[in-house]
Amino acid sequence: MSVFSLDALDLAALLCSRVCHDVISPVGAIVNGLEVLEEEKDAEMRAFAIDLIKKSASTASARLQFCRLAFGAAGSAGASIDTGDAELVARGLLADERTKLEWKAPRVLMAKNKVKLILNLCLIAAASIPRGGVITLTIEGEDDHIRMSIESRGPNLRLAHGVPALLAGTPENGHVDAHGIQAFYAGLVARDSKMQIEVDVNAERVLISAAPIAGAQSAETAPLEEAAKTATAQAAIG
Repeated sequence: MSVFSLDALDLAALLCSRVCHDVISPVGAIVNGLEVLEEEKDAEMRAFAIDLIKKSASTASARLQFCRLAFGAAGSAGASIDTGDAELVARGLLADERTKLEWKAPRVLMAKNKVKLILNLCLIAAASIPRGGVITLTIEGEDDHIRMSIESRGPNLRLAHGVPALLAGTPENGHVDAHGIQAFYAGLVARDSKMQIEVDVNAERVLISAAPIAGAQSAETAPLEEAAKTATAQAAIG
């Protein structure tokens, strides 16, 4: 089956819808808290409103910081991102009293699309444990030989229907909506990074792994290697 192609404008619109969906809830809670402060004189209610505003502002900030790395430009073309920054935003969004994030990865500068892939796969893993649990991220290898796996374990474990097909770029019925755009985007980023995603689900865990496509050349190193070959050829001719 051929990979589904989504119009660039539709992709942008759907990703914007996804980000707005993530942020609108805490922002709405902040507005509600401010309204309570304006109308209420009761000290207990005002304290409740202030606490609501603080928590909601923190949630909105965590989601925006995560989205900036997971979906945004985060630097110019070809830029690298510190995996320590990725861990920070992932913990800010995913780790709480119900969910534990085990980050088993070295702190290095990594091609930004590979970091985007890590964060997007973490989102999918988190969605598979709606009641909380443990998310374990493991990264091995370097440069074009990086392999990553994200495992989730917890009660009421389930992977949303259609996610494997969306990751593969072959959505059911040839259609992608706002609910499926994040998984579809993760697949786009994986293919751009010359990586192949595999999904393995059983009763105890969801495992999503990504490894380099055999024989594929990374988009980040291809121009450099081609330039090196050209220089070698010219030297030989000279």
